[in-house]
Amino acid sequence: MQDHSEPQNQEKSGNSCETCGDASCSAHAQNPGESDKDFMERQQLQARLCRIKHKIVVLSGKGGVGKSTVAVNLAVSLMLAGKEVGLLDVDIHGPSIPTMLGLEGTTVFGHEEELFPQTLGNLKVMSLGFFLKNPEDAVIWRGPLKMGAIKQFLKDVAWGDLDYLIIDSPPGTGDEPLSVCQLIGDLDGAVIVTTPQKVAAVDVRKSISFCRQLNVRVLGVIENMSGFACPHCGQITEILPSGGGRRIAEDMQVPFLGAIPMDAEIARACDEGKAFVHHYAESPTAVIMKKIVQPIIDMDK
Repeated sequence: MQDHSEPQNQEKSGNSCETCGDASCSAHAQNPGESDKDFMERQQLQARLCRIKHKIVVLSGKGGVGKSTVAVNLAVSLMLAGKEVGLLDVDIHGPSIPTMLGLEGTTVFGHEEELFPQTLGNLKVMSLGFFLKNPEDAVIWRGPLKMGAIKQFLKDVAWGDLDYLIIDSPPGTGDEPLSVCQLIGDLDGAVIVTTPQKVAAVDVRKSISFCRQLNVRVLGVIENMSGFACPHCGQITEILPSGGGRRIAEDMQVPFLGAIPMDAEIARACDEGKAFVHHYAESPTAVIMKKIVQPIIDMDK
């Protein structure tokens, strides 16, 4: 995958819904009491979103479970399957996507109120990390500022025509995932990531409840760090008590997509800025990842 740090032959996206022929579109008419400014922004947002076929948010109830790793490898798997994919990092306080894709230190360009995402092959990437002068800078923002940034990433970024937009959200059920669900409105669903032990898996219930309250379909639960994959023989050895994610998925009647073992190559790939599923494609763990994301790839059929 090649990194293009400057926009090359980017297609200019429309900034309004004036040419939309769908009279049922929520942005077709101004709402009672809605200001002209808010109406125009809503049309601009909808003009972007209408060109994205599937929109999927990746959630976790607790931090440190490998949610961003799953989001990156899901997006890259979709790209390798021939899909046009966008990856949006809305983890405002800890944007790790640039590091995981080798894009640290790069910046984004824009003109005429459009921002151009970084590109890796057919993968378009946007993150607040591209706007930080120093990756060690702390982002100290309250809710309204975070929602404003997420709206700008959805409304002003030249995503173009996408088969999938994968949204990496921070852990928990706070401002960022709530903003994503409210702004997009018609999410195809959520993928929830957990580790197998009870202290992490119990928070899956909260993420599922969050989705149900917002009428967001749960596409499935992924249990990460489920056993250790021996680098020599490939045998899986249980370290953490396994099966917590599967049990809660079954208990709450949502799909269980599968379990990903601990693999030293995954950590190495993240540190080196390489997508594991691409650069270690023949490894047993990469094969497991591909099987896990296959139902999501099949959504486009």
